[in-house]
Amino acid sequence: MSRPRGTRPRASAPRARAPVRVIVAPDKFKGSATAAQAAAAIAAGLLQARPDLEVAELPVADGGEGTVAAALAAGYRPVTVTADGPTGEPVLTTFAVSGGTAVIELADVAGLRRLPAGRAAPLEASTFGVGQVIAAALDLGATTIVLGIGGSASTDGGAGLVQALGVQLTGRDGGRLGRGGAALADLHGISAGGLDGRLGGAKMLVACDVDSPLLGPAGAAAVFAPQKGAGQAEVAALERGLARWSELTTLVTGRDLAEAPGAGAAGGTGFAAVAYLGAALMPGIDLVLDLTGFAAALAGTSLVITGEGSLDRQTLGGKAPLGVARAAGRAGVPVVAVAGRVLLSTQELTAAGFAAALSLAEAEPDQAASIVKVTELLERAGRQIAGSALLPGA
Repeated sequence: MSRPRGTRPRASAPRARAPVRVIVAPDKFKGSATAAQAAAAIAAGLLQARPDLEVAELPVADGGEGTVAAALAAGYRPVTVTADGPTGEPVLTTFAVSGGTAVIELADVAGLRRLPAGRAAPLEASTFGVGQVIAAALDLGATTIVLGIGGSASTDGGAGLVQALGVQLTGRDGGRLGRGGAALADLHGISAGGLDGRLGGAKMLVACDVDSPLLGPAGAAAVFAPQKGAGQAEVAALERGLARWSELTTLVTGRDLAEAPGAGAAGGTGFAAVAYLGAALMPGIDLVLDLTGFAAALAGTSLVITGEGSLDRQTLGGKAPLGVARAAGRAGVPVVAVAGRVLLSTQELTAAGFAAALSLAEAEPDQAASIVKVTELLERAGRQIAGSALLPGA
């Protein structure tokens, strides 16, 4: 259609430009900032430099401490219950619920930080309270239970966990077996008939980043019990208990799982979770990213920022920032890492999927001062990223 003479074409109104979207998804900076605090500080720095940005804070965890916090930040609701701590004292613990999914963190029930006055109890510490929290989740109708097992204070092979859920363990005298890894050496009988029947209708997913077997020089007692306060004689006692637990469990279940990868995780909790609860062991960060809806959040995102206290070889072993980088990489979204220290070469960072990495140590070399000023330093890192060529419009 022709235009009337003497008229000019009307200029179309400029389309509003879609905001540039950034996801901030760090793990904790151990000893200085939780994952949520780190995400908030980086986001604040981004918006100070670029108020036009759309910033989403999605703190993450690798299945240990911070797993429940990550779920809560993603919109899960908190449920607080009382359960037995590692040495039996009652503790208040929180798990997260959304629909039929419950997220439970072993460290918040039977972790090292739950030991009274911080006193190690390698022979007596138990996972009994974790089983109590699982039962509480089942009471709420949970049909999928995600259990993060990092940070355990015990080496009881997960025996306490299944005891709390109805498995009966008896000693040589016929009485009920006590709790803790050392007591397992006196284990004489196992009756799994009383196991909570609701578990049969529930999916159990265990966040596990350790591939250790239950027994032997690479097992739960030899490798991890010393980190929980066990001396040489105590390690030997725990090994005997776990061996007896494994032997009788094989007779009861018909499955020898002592050498299964991850059986030795969290003092053998991985072993019991698979043997009695039918659990699937999965990389922690993958589970956390799934339950927080990370993949869906990547739509329309220009950049992801992740991080942790130290970006090093352990990161490359499967810690949270690597999982974030891989997930974002599959969606074609570049990833920047912010860390207290960056101990990886440029080649290693590139191979792992990081477009760039910022070290807080460059701005504050003194580690003690860096811990005190971590919020300020993370905000500064956010401002630096906002002004870089990594973001459109910078």
